[in-house]
Amino acid sequence: MYTKKIFTARQMAWWTRFETLLFIVIITVCVAAYYFLDLAWIKIPWTPLALIGTAVAFVIGFQNNSAYGRIWEARKIWGGIVNTSRTFGMFLQDMITNEHASTPISEEQLKTEIKTLTYRHIAWMTALRHAMRIPKPWETTAGHKTNQEWNIRPPEMDSTLEEDLKTYISQSDLDDALSKNNKQTALLYQQSHHLKKLKEQGILWEFSFLELEAVLQELFTLQGKSERIKNFPYPRHFATLNHFFMWVFVLLLPLALVPQFAEIGNGLKDNYPMIGDLFVWFTIPFYVIVAWVFHTMERIGRTGENPFEGTANDVPISTIARGIEIDLRQNLGESNDKIPEQFPVRLNTQF
Repeated sequence: MYTKKIFTARQMAWWTRFETLLFIVIITVCVAAYYFLDLAWIKIPWTPLALIGTAVAFVIGFQNNSAYGRIWEARKIWGGIVNTSRTFGMFLQDMITNEHASTPISEEQLKTEIKTLTYRHIAWMTALRHAMRIPKPWETTAGHKTNQEWNIRPPEMDSTLEEDLKTYISQSDLDDALSKNNKQTALLYQQSHHLKKLKEQGILWEFSFLELEAVLQELFTLQGKSERIKNFPYPRHFATLNHFFMWVFVLLLPLALVPQFAEIGNGLKDNYPMIGDLFVWFTIPFYVIVAWVFHTMERIGRTGENPFEGTANDVPISTIARGIEIDLRQNLGESNDKIPEQFPVRLNTQF
């Protein structure tokens, strides 16, 4: 249900166009210097370059696997939030009753208690997704010029937490949550205190209270896992050195590739003089392809390091949270005109 479309070929080419133009400039300068200035002596053997390329390929592969692991773990965590939230909503509706109450309350009051707890849970998801969108020093993908010009930004960037929470909780609960460093934790504490109060009134059977507390415990666990990914980056020595190694390979590649194509051209001059003389210029498309592949794979790894940053390839936690809210409020019996719509998909991207 919550998926993202992969970039089209056109979007991928546009996404990497600045680097592609840079590669064209680099190789064109090298070929022109070799061809017009007779700098045939500037060359390096393939063996050391092949060793560097192999090492870079291994490191890029490791980075991409690690980045995908972080994305997949984040997706499983928020999948757990989906399932636990639905369970929580079901338990609230079936366990909050007058069956064991010493002083029964009206059906309207029961519905109010259920709605208050359900809305506070939605507030918890809202606080959690806002916390996951807080920029960290190591999150730099969103600041890339392509993301800026496409205006790829999650909905949390266009609203404040206080504005979003006002819809779901009372002013006293809001003030209490905002006074804490960890707002989402404060809201789960409020849930537990509320459930305890209902248990003491007999509206919530003791066994049901324990079941609901277990659900809150699971929500704490999922929250902690999500915060762990957010607050612990992919090790910077791996990410930074990998980026430098990739550029070392890309910048050294012309010194081996241009002489190789020139040598092939010299072998063709006897039978095809013009083709042989100009063959060195075929280095340009081949170099651009190789450099583009290495750079793009490395950039894909960097893009996937932080799955909550809010870029095109991240876990769509805003969409997931809004989808849960819609489910819970529909099951409360609310009409669709009172329930907010799902966040729109922009540029084939869910947020």
